[in-house]
Amino acid sequence: MTFSVHGITVSRGIAIGRAVLVASSRMDVAHYFIESDQVEAELSRLVQARDAVVQEFQRLQHNMPRDAPPELGALLDVHLMLLQDEQLGAGVHHWVTERLYNAEWALTTQLEQLSRQFDDMQDDYLRERKADLEQVVERVLRHLKGAAQPVTATPPPRAPRQQELLLDDTFDVPLVLVAHDLSPADMLQFKGSVFAGFITDVGGKTSHTAIVARSMDIPAVVGARSASQLVRQDDWVIIDGDAGVMIVDPSPIILAEYGFKQRQGELERGRLARLKNTPAVTLDGQRIELLANIEQPADTAAALAVGAVGVGLFRSEFLFMGRAGKLPDEGEQYHAYRAAVEGMHGMPVTIRTIDVGADKPLDDRRADTHLNPALGLRAIRWSLAEPAMFLTQLRAILRAAAHGQVHLLIPMLAHMREIRQTLELIGKARAQLDAAGQVHGPIKIGAMIEVPAAALSLRLFLKHFDFLSLGTNDLIQYTLAIDRADESVAHLYDQFHPAVLRLLADTVAAGARHGTPVSVCGEMAGDPTMTRLLLGLGLRSFSMHPSQILAVKQEILRADTSKLAPWAHIVLESDEPAELLAG
Repeated sequence: MTFSVHGITVSRGIAIGRAVLVASSRMDVAHYFIESDQVEAELSRLVQARDAVVQEFQRLQHNMPRDAPPELGALLDVHLMLLQDEQLGAGVHHWVTERLYNAEWALTTQLEQLSRQFDDMQDDYLRERKADLEQVVERVLRHLKGAAQPVTATPPPRAPRQQELLLDDTFDVPLVLVAHDLSPADMLQFKGSVFAGFITDVGGKTSHTAIVARSMDIPAVVGARSASQLVRQDDWVIIDGDAGVMIVDPSPIILAEYGFKQRQGELERGRLARLKNTPAVTLDGQRIELLANIEQPADTAAALAVGAVGVGLFRSEFLFMGRAGKLPDEGEQYHAYRAAVEGMHGMPVTIRTIDVGADKPLDDRRADTHLNPALGLRAIRWSLAEPAMFLTQLRAILRAAAHGQVHLLIPMLAHMREIRQTLELIGKARAQLDAAGQVHGPIKIGAMIEVPAAALSLRLFLKHFDFLSLGTNDLIQYTLAIDRADESVAHLYDQFHPAVLRLLADTVAAGARHGTPVSVCGEMAGDPTMTRLLLGLGLRSFSMHPSQILAVKQEILRADTSKLAPWAHIVLESDEPAELLAG
């Protein structure tokens, strides 16, 4: 019987294939007390199991296929760091030595302790790192139990079904993975198989499964809750990445309909790919800058592959995550920033200073739970509160600027005193490099406009900065007083709200009058349904995930800004802008 399962769309497109169930690796754990003279032996078991998993990950990295997305390697690095996390190791040691728990019990107890800390975090990306920790612990548990063989993606033999008669006999039916969750290591195990998409019970838009799906450009749905329990091995399934739904055991009519959509999508991808080297110029001759958002230096390859003319947002905080409180030093940061700069072959790279704090602690210091972390010590506020850390990052960025065009982007500024302090510290970082005789290069300095106070104080920002970048995700959140992580009010998060559009329009217009470049680097920039409106408002610089660039470029090539400007003004004045955009 045909039925559907709904989740969160994280990578668009249509996938049709046979379900391969990836059984949850959660295993029953024995709970018993040990004798005091068994402590050393129990700790030794833990060390041996941990080292075995480290070797397993290292083998995966060494044998990683050349065409594996760089995100997989980065996520394996995160798992390796979690294995050696001080909090995890110290906690397990405590449960064994002080409480005399057996190794498995100690490990799962400490996992529970750390999981609660992850659950308290407001930031989507960091909260979802709990899944990484769970997967690491489960692999250690496998070794403790002597069952370390990884799952495989080979489905059992099956009889042909009616749906197969609709497919060409020569067509190699792909696999669709259905799992509670998928780890980076699991993804590498499946790399040799033909799989077209996946669906998981858990995860969000920033989970590692979502990151991998976008990097591999395959349809995926996450957060589908009970999908792995409802689907049977070898079921025919359809993943509709556009609608965030999986259809199970589709009828021949539904299968034929989605087969047509899939072929149309493949044709569209082919057409878009031909736009790579086409200049992003509107019908009336307006040249538009299309930049890429990246998280790691290796992401520059994906940016170049779609014709990005630079990096509009390098999220430097990804270099700081998953490090058990040990921040990257100046040398490590310098090499990472330099790799990104050299990877873009002379095109500009905009590096945003670390955007963490409050809900995103990098060590074991915890924010007060009664405070609203979104309004707390985060982004530039956190950097200014930790000047030694901030100066280290600034020096690394300035040194990388000696190897190419570097723009420095400061997040969440709102006050003149913050602007003054930031500029003073940049000057101090330069002076420190000069005193040490280290080479550094010139940079342009920009500010993110993501707080309503900043959007309403543009005079200050235009006076002190070389460029502005609109962070639409936070700007919407703060303008509408909506916590994006709170499902009960998520329906009120509205990028079409008149107040949001007015702040966007005023910022773009003020930049144009002043001769200061303004870009949008939030999710709005990569949404093709918003491209025409942003062009009509005067935006000429967009920064987005590389996978979105060609679709946005297509909209640009079809646009005439001279006609869009009057229409955009009507949208701005409307009480219900969404209705006009839908029409």
